[in-house]
Amino acid sequence: MGPVRTCIGCRSRAPRSSLLRVVAQHTRVVVDTSAVLPGRGAWLHPTLECFRLAQRRRAFGRALRVSGELDTSEVENRLNG
Repeated sequence: MGPVRTCIGCRSRAPRSSLLRVVAQHTRVVVDTSAVLPGRGAWLHPTLECFRLAQRRRAFGRALRVSGELDTSEVENRLNG
């Protein structure tokens, strides 16, 4: 089995290949499809349910170690299609 990561939304563990990596760039959270962007990353199931759980729990700021408001609209747009 490959590397395992924890989803910041539902807190369940899953293979890295089934999760979406996100990173903070200034005040925006962006999707890192190739998993090579610099900075601290967080992992999320590519579902709106896990995205909303992460928002409700304020997990993006904690996981990415960023204080203040983060714009997560790019991630939400990606998950909406």
